[in-house]
Amino acid sequence: MNQLVTTEGQSTDLIKGDGLEDYVTFKIADQLFGIPVLKVQDILMPDHIAFIPLAPKEVAGSINLRGRIVTVIDVRVRLGLPKRKDGGQSMGVTVEHVNELYSLLVDTVGEVLSLDEKNYERNPSTLDPIWREFASGVYRLDGQLMVVLDVDRMLDIQTGDGKSAAVS
Repeated sequence: MNQLVTTEGQSTDLIKGDGLEDYVTFKIADQLFGIPVLKVQDILMPDHIAFIPLAPKEVAGSINLRGRIVTVIDVRVRLGLPKRKDGGQSMGVTVEHVNELYSLLVDTVGEVLSLDEKNYERNPSTLDPIWREFASGVYRLDGQLMVVLDVDRMLDIQTGDGKSAAVS
């Protein structure tokens, strides 16, 4: 039996074997989120985010990552949350979507958790409707809820004319 330490310092007992899914965890406004580790390309601290004129409000701009242009998405804006008040440095979780790179701005990046798929649940009805739109489900972990983000839905951004900004 393995033990994983959660971001709150609590341990979770796991039995090694099939049925485990690995998630990169991060927090936004003290809420724990996860993305399947196989979707994550890089973790970074974006600096020099270039402004993109006429971009949807969720698009914070773009950065250059080893010669590739990466669109930066402000997940707080996407989830309908206010800007950070603490002025802290955001982290970027870089993912690939339809052969393009996107960096999701989050408050802090946690650890990789291996979770038993048997504990995966569909979105609870009490989950905020906006969040439910971008979540594929949840895991209940030692007193906290980890929302599993659906990267494809998160990156399907509609422009003012009703067209999708991210190619799906």
